[in-house]
Amino acid sequence: MAREGARPAFDPAGHDAALRAALQDLRTGRWMSMRTLLADTTQWWQWTRRTQVLAAAAAGTDVVRAWLAEEPDSVPAAVMRARVAVERALRAHREQHRRTHELWVEAWDASDGAARVAPQDPVPWVCLLALAQIDRDQRWEEHRAAPPDPMLPTGPWGLLAEADRRDPFNREAHHRMLQFLYARASSGRPTEAVGYAHWAAESAPRGSALHVLPLYVRVERYRRGGGQDAALDLHWVAEDAGREAHRALHLWFEHTHMAERSLLDLNHLAHALWGALQFPDAARVFDALGPYYTAVPWAYRTPQPGDPAQATEVFVQARTRCRAARDPGGRP
Repeated sequence: MAREGARPAFDPAGHDAALRAALQDLRTGRWMSMRTLLADTTQWWQWTRRTQVLAAAAAGTDVVRAWLAEEPDSVPAAVMRARVAVERALRAHREQHRRTHELWVEAWDASDGAARVAPQDPVPWVCLLALAQIDRDQRWEEHRAAPPDPMLPTGPWGLLAEADRRDPFNREAHHRMLQFLYARASSGRPTEAVGYAHWAAESAPRGSALHVLPLYVRVERYRRGGGQDAALDLHWVAEDAGREAHRALHLWFEHTHMAERSLLDLNHLAHALWGALQFPDAARVFDALGPYYTAVPWAYRTPQPGDPAQATEVFVQARTRCRAARDPGGRP
């Protein structure tokens, strides 16, 4: 447990020590640790998470290209090439870079190629799904498929189905669908995302990270509402907010182990329970985070969401409040 008041750290590897070691090597231009790590990864949820984190670190380097030059027939290297290409395309899209379309096409080709050489792998389909958010107007036919439920909008449902077929209830795949729906809503209210998150959570089994999806949408609604508004504070203590937090705690958190949990999911759950005034339960989630944290969603409860120091301060204050409520009179 992180001691009371200790400043948390952001670490993309979180509790995954093996991933942390591979990241350290990757940042120095070495790829063998990444190769070994991926060869030892046998579960799809872990494969999906590790390839995503590695790609974020590799996107500004030529490490994956060097790996492919040495091992051109490597399937994991082909998947990582797709991951890196998608990361670069999405960054260009966010920055409105003039090469966005070119990088999008390159990423689509790399992802399609990875799907062919790794037919059982959900990640290439997650990659294709991630790229759908760039096609905000749904010009591509595969991005305007009919939904599985009449209450849902058209979208890249076929891509989601392919990922789900290989790894049912894949966490990242469903978050990529959320991002697509956010992009459709642009700066408006993410109404479609609300319906989607509840639909996905209601269909998920116990232990699935999809039970946390409604908490993400609640944060997005708050962010788009402007935040830092006294009236919006009711957003966190409303009956439905407490119910969403309770469901995520009892249907996801209590049925998973530390290694399975995403730091982002833990932070969203701790934030939701704290906001709903369920302090003792929130303290349990803070304990599970240990020394780590993510700036989101705490940053949205600050006057300057771009200042990580302010996000850290809100996190520490919330953790202290929740632990004090659970352990009144106890020592830090």
